[in-house]
Amino acid sequence: MANSAQSRKRARQAVQQRIQNVSMRSALRTAIKKVRKTIESGDKAAAQLAFRESQCIIDSIADKGIVHKNKAARDKHRLSVAIKAL
Repeated sequence: MANSAQSRKRARQAVQQRIQNVSMRSALRTAIKKVRKTIESGDKAAAQLAFRESQCIIDSIADKGIVHKNKAARDKHRLSVAIKAL
């Protein structure tokens, strides 16, 4: 365990930050799964709507550094290609 007050505080903050990051990463995965589910259903209009909603979530999580910007771009591109293929 940390000895100084500063290092104890940083350890507490790290725990809280990790919980927040895990929650946001889960929200990212849920948004991607939601789009994939609508793509599998075959409804192009619903898939486009879900994609537009998830785009905002994906971008905000990438801006915060939870996932790399290239991973966010790759996920969005793959979803976009799958929607266009419908």
